[in-house]
This record gives sequence, structure tokens and C-alpha cells, in this order.
Amino acid sequence: MSTTAELLKGAAELFPGEVVTSAHVRHFDLPLGAGRFALITLDNGHDHTKPTTLGPQSLANIDAAIDQVEKEAADGDIVGVGVTGKPFIFAVGADLKGVELLKRHEDALAIGKGGHDVFKRLSRLAVPTFAYYNGAAMGGGVEIGLHCTYRTVSAALPAFSLPEVFLGLVPGWGGCTLLPNLIGADKAVSVIIENSLNQNKQLKGKQVHELGIADAIFEGADFLEQSLIWTASVLKGEIAVERPVIDRGEAWDQAVERGRFIADSKVHGAAPAAYRALDIIAAAKNGDLQQGYEAEDRALADLIMGGELRAGIYAFNLVQKRGKRPAGAPDKNLARPVTKVGVVGAGLMASQLALLFLRRLEVPVVLTDIDQERVDKGVGYVHAEIDKLLGKGRINQDKANRLKALVTGVLDKAEGFADADFVIEAVFEEMGVKQQVFAEVEAVAPAHAILATNTSSLSVSEMASKLRHPERVVGFHFFNPVAILPLLEIVRGEKTDDASLATAFAVAKKLKKTAVLVKDAPAFVVNRILTRFMGEIQNVIDEGTPVDVAEKAVEPLGLPMSPLVLLELVGPAIGLHVSETLHKAFPDRFTVSPNLKAVVEAGKRGFYVYDSGKPELDPEVAALLKQGDTVLTEEQVRARVLDAVAQEIGLMLDEGVVAEAQDIDLCLITGAGWPFHLGGITPYLDREGVAERVNGKRFLEPGVASVPA
Repeated sequence: MSTTAELLKGAAELFPGEVVTSAHVRHFDLPLGAGRFALITLDNGHDHTKPTTLGPQSLANIDAAIDQVEKEAADGDIVGVGVTGKPFIFAVGADLKGVELLKRHEDALAIGKGGHDVFKRLSRLAVPTFAYYNGAAMGGGVEIGLHCTYRTVSAALPAFSLPEVFLGLVPGWGGCTLLPNLIGADKAVSVIIENSLNQNKQLKGKQVHELGIADAIFEGADFLEQSLIWTASVLKGEIAVERPVIDRGEAWDQAVERGRFIADSKVHGAAPAAYRALDIIAAAKNGDLQQGYEAEDRALADLIMGGELRAGIYAFNLVQKRGKRPAGAPDKNLARPVTKVGVVGAGLMASQLALLFLRRLEVPVVLTDIDQERVDKGVGYVHAEIDKLLGKGRINQDKANRLKALVTGVLDKAEGFADADFVIEAVFEEMGVKQQVFAEVEAVAPAHAILATNTSSLSVSEMASKLRHPERVVGFHFFNPVAILPLLEIVRGEKTDDASLATAFAVAKKLKKTAVLVKDAPAFVVNRILTRFMGEIQNVIDEGTPVDVAEKAVEPLGLPMSPLVLLELVGPAIGLHVSETLHKAFPDRFTVSPNLKAVVEAGKRGFYVYDSGKPELDPEVAALLKQGDTVLTEEQVRARVLDAVAQEIGLMLDEGVVAEAQDIDLCLITGAGWPFHLGGITPYLDREGVAERVNGKRFLEPGVASVPA
């Protein structure tokens, strides 16, 4: 058998680019005369913008630090050992860059085993061990603390999670085994499964304490000092830490069942990670930790060598890296300052945009519309949302007053926009209306002002074609709900100049949006793919396949909602309008469904009613449907839909709608909530062989979002 040191040395050789974390040991006397103490600080030598991660060499460093304190504890030189992190960061888990490089199952197994072998030693020292969660803690960072005897947490801690399932892994260094044994299976399922699959939801310090993961909570300002006083009291027997008895009966089984229900509703069996994690939690009921660790090692190795994890890491990197450095964006030094924003329209979308610009830019924002009542309603919406933020304690009264004073509404565009640097329209999706609005704005706005359109499918170049200065028009397409979906498609018209485009990207960055540069092509990226996807579903229904079969066919994709529920969210009328726009552009591939038309004409808001609490086909809609007699199976429907999507993406890349397939995936993840475990869509189409079947080639090189050959 290899020793831990040999395992980690071998793993470190596979990963030469690791950002190595040191484990510094220092000694001091605890307060209250409690004795000599050793504190291990995890620190990668960078500031908080480069969080501490745990690759193989980092684990070896922790192992060496434990060698030292283990001897001191055995010799009676110390009364306890603590683990903490550098300022603002505890540790954010395994270094995923190394995981991507692994090509063999046994190397993947070594990563799991190495982590376990090091962390387990903390629970076996001759003295009590303490984890002080001083800052962000995720994955392996959380797990090193779970191996300690006691834990404290900072009230200022912003992010704490076991995000592995979200990426396509399991918490594999003790998380699946230790957490349910510490706080019970139900709470563990919430942290490991539910939060992960809920867009990687993070816990704050207070919640970590309330869940029972931490035994004590202290304010951020003097967190370590207070933790050490508490430690001294525990060691002297003045504080006894009481933990609730864990229910190992039916409650444990019910918790696992709840986890399976959550996994089914989110990924529909399409991604294995959640189910592997639940199997380990289920087996942890007997309290046999070693058995749990071995199960974690196996699951970790299997998943590391699977396509979902590689797609998950690819997706994570897209959002974290490509999303922050958009491909094709002009030099940011060309951007002009934006000190006032105008919004044309005061409906719901326009009001959401006004609120976003106001909160992120903190500059004057002025709304206009065709009558005073609409203007007042738009400003009223923004004020009400600011009051909600105040009520939740997200902003203070002074900030609320300041923000409210910055937003105004006027009827006269000349009065509102004479000194605006950036004007965005969110009016009715009709070319003539938008051209007229831009002509009116151009007549009164300063010569340098950017004119942005929130169109979802119309040509930006055509919209700008009748202006004296079409070079300052740019597409700025947000996704609904604006506050939640990060994507912003920035569309370059034929005449758009670099300065206008650079300003649009600079504004997007301040709005904290993920900006993707898109060519001025019908419906841009997300709506074009979704319309083709939905159109194919609609086609098979029109041809005769039952609605429920068509809907269930795409469940294995693990999408955030079914196609017809999505249609309801978008609004059937908008869906119909976009399909008509695309049919005009590409009549051979995009159809206009007569059934969808009938649903819109009947004034229906969707296909479903929810009388029983779950979606059921509305009898009135069922009566409207005129179907043929071609009935397909779920497999046939899925193949049709995926072939259509693969074809459309291939054509979009040929047309240069975006720079690369990576941008398509980034758009679908951040604009339509497509799952990380698919990597958006192109890795899935590659993995399932659809891309080669339809287009004769893969979208991505082998080894990108897949296991390297």
C-alpha cells in the first residue's frame, strides 16, 4: 500500500500548476491560563481575491503540519490544535484545475484517499481540535473542519457550502459521512443536495451556527480572539458543548427520500452525483465512518472520470472566467463615462431595468412613457422595490432616500434625456415603434449618448438604419427576471462603433451582468436556440404526439423547467411573436404552430392549470388543439429535438453569431438556467454523439468538457 505522502507526491507531479497552500504552525499560550496551543493557518500567499484551495501539494503541507502537532500533542507539549484561514478566506475546497488533468481512475482515487488520510488525522490527535471558520469555506474547506472536535464560525462569513453536487461530484473528503452524523440526515440533505441543486446556494455564518455545524458564533471584528477565549473555556471544562442526539430511525430514511425527490425534480436522473451522495448519506446511518470514507473515495473517482463532472467544471470556468472577460469586446479604455441613464417605457421590463441601473450605477435614472399614469406607475414600482430592500435590511434609510431621489419620471423626452449618456428602450417589440422611439431620442439626447435596445429578436441594424448616427446604437438584451438571470446579450449592429460597444460592455460590468458579444442575427443566441427547441416540441404535438409525452421526452436534460412551463413564463404571445420573426428569417427550419396561435388568440396564459397543485393540461386548451395522427415515443421526440438544436447551433457558429461554442454554452447557462452538469448544451451533444450525427463533427475538442484521451 502507498503511504499518504507517496500518494500526494504522485498526485502533485500530475498537477504542476497548483497554487500551493501553506499550513503555518504557530504556538502561544491560551487565555485564562488554559495552556499552550498550536494554530495551523491555511494560506496560499495571495490576498482574498485568490481564495485558498487544496491541491495535492497543499494537502501534503497540511499533512506535514499535522506530523508536527501530533508529536507535540503526544509529548504533552500542547493542550489543543486549531485550524483557521487567511483574512476573509478559510479554504474553498479542492483545486479543480488539477481534477481536469486526471486521465486514470487510480489517480482520481488517490485524490479522494489523500484528502481523507490527511483530514482523518485531526480527529485522532491526543488533544481536542478546533476549526475556526473565519471566512469563505466550501467543499474540502468545510470538510477539514468537520474532522475537528469543535467548530466556531464568524458572523461575517459570507459563503459556506458543500457545492460538489452542483458541479457533478460528491463531498468526498468526509462531507457525506460526517455531516449527517453531526447535524442529522435531514439538515445534511439540505446542505449537500438541496442547496447545491438550487444554483449552489450559500449559507451565511448565522445559518452555519443555527444548523449546528458550528458550536459557537462570534463577530467578525475580533473573531479569532473570541474563538480562542471560548476554546480556553471548553478546554478548562467551563463550557460544555451539547449537541442534539441524532435520529437514526425512520427520520434518516425519510430525509434520504426527500433528497431523492429533490434530485428527481431538478435533474430527473440525468446526472449521477446527487444520487451517489444520497447513497453515501443513506449508508452513514450506522455511524461507520471508515465505511463512509471508502464509499466517498469510490464515488469521487467514478465521477471524476465521468463526463458530467468535466462538463460541470467547464461550465464553472465559463461563468467564472470567460464570463468576466468577454470574447471580442473592444478595448475598455474606449468606454465613455455614464453619469445619467434614460429609460424609454415605464412598463414592468422598463421598471426592472430602471431599478437595476439605479442600484448598480447609483446615477440619476429618468423614465418616460406616453402618459403620466404610466410614468408614475414605473417610478412607483422602483420606489416600492427600494422599500423592500430597506425592509429586509439590505440597505439603510439614508441609502434608500438617496436612491429614491435619483429616480424620476417625465413625459417630455427632451427634458428627460438632454443630458443622458445612456438611453435604453424597452417598448413594444415592433420595428416601426422602436425606430420612431430612437428617432425621437436621437433628436434630444447629446451626440455622445449610447442608444440601447432591449429587443429580444429584432434587427439592431434595421432599428438604427434611419438615424443620423447609427454607430451609437447597440443591442442590450436582458433576460427576465432581470434581477436573477445574469446574461446580457450585447449586440453589435452593422454600424455600431467601438466606443459605443466598449461603453456597453463597461456598463454591463457595473451592472454585474455576464456580457456576451453577439452578431446582429435574428433572435441572437438564447431565444433562437430556445425557439428552435420549443418549435420542435410544438411540431411533434401538432403532428399528434400527446403533450405529456413531448414534455417528458426532454426530462433527461435536467432543464430548470419543462418546455410548456417555460412558455407560460415567457408568455405564449411573446413565444409566438419570436417564432414568427424567426420563421420570416429561416422559413425552412422555424415553424409557426397553428395550435400556439389558437392558444394566444383564445387569450390563454399557458397550456396548464394548477388546480391540484401540479400542472395538468387545461381542458379549454385541450379542446383548442388540432393534432395529426403521428405519435412518437419519448426517445423519438428527444432525438428530433436534440438534432434540431445541434443543427441550429452548428449554423449559428458557421454564421459567426458568437465567437465560439463556449459562448453558446455561457449564454444558455446564464440566460436560460441550463444545467452545469450538461456544460450548457454543446458538451452534452458531443457526449451523446448528436453533434457528429448531425454536423459531422464535435463542437468542442476532445478533452474540453470531457475526460482527456
